[in-house]
Amino acid sequence: MQLDDDRLAGRRTAIATHPTEHQPTERHSAQILVVDDDTVVRRLVRDGLEREGFEVTEAGDGTAALAAVESSRPDLVILDVNLPVVGGFDILARLRERSHLPVILLSGRGTEIDRVLGLELGADDYVTKPFSPRELASRVRAVLRRAGDDRRPRLEFGDITFDVARREVYKRGTLVELRAKEFDLLVFLAGAPRRVFSRAELLEQVWQSMPGWQDLATVTEHVRRVRHKLEDDYEHPRWIRTVRGAGYVFEP
Repeated sequence: MQLDDDRLAGRRTAIATHPTEHQPTERHSAQILVVDDDTVVRRLVRDGLEREGFEVTEAGDGTAALAAVESSRPDLVILDVNLPVVGGFDILARLRERSHLPVILLSGRGTEIDRVLGLELGADDYVTKPFSPRELASRVRAVLRRAGDDRRPRLEFGDITFDVARREVYKRGTLVELRAKEFDLLVFLAGAPRRVFSRAELLEQVWQSMPGWQDLATVTEHVRRVRHKLEDDYEHPRWIRTVRGAGYVFEP
């Protein structure tokens, strides 16, 4: 999705006018892959992230993006939705088939259905154009922090084992196949056993969203999916229990 000339001009002016407005206090070792067919947008994103201390590589289309993921092993991908030939949603789906690499979607489409689709496919965040380079850098740091939390030790509850660093869950030694947000939801609940979370709290903490922006039914549906994959008896769940009128709780 192209940004219009006025917005791009304004963004260039803002960056050029305040080159020292915010200097990073530390360097980041994280490498960010920026995927966008618009060279001006890529340059704006790259300049903003490099001023914040990140290392940045670029790709102009989906094919180049997939190749760059394999060759450079980035820590996070900023992925434009409206890519030619192979769209951003398709690239995201392919990435999720092989890894849990953090992905922030970048799009000129800010409709609810687009945001929901992106998050359902496993995106970690969704940023709408036009955007502030500093806000984007802040979102990158937030996603990387959440990914860093996944380096915690293994969690074990009876015959359920969470290998958080590898984003894997095992039941009696057998891998449970979970999609990205299913894993995020399950490990969040398991990280605070016996604590009841409302659907609104889970929407905010796991999806970084809120009611009105995203439907609470998203949480209900993901709990349903996780139960089908994790529980011995879906009708009488052992691990994720519903507390009527309150929310969900993980029972160790």
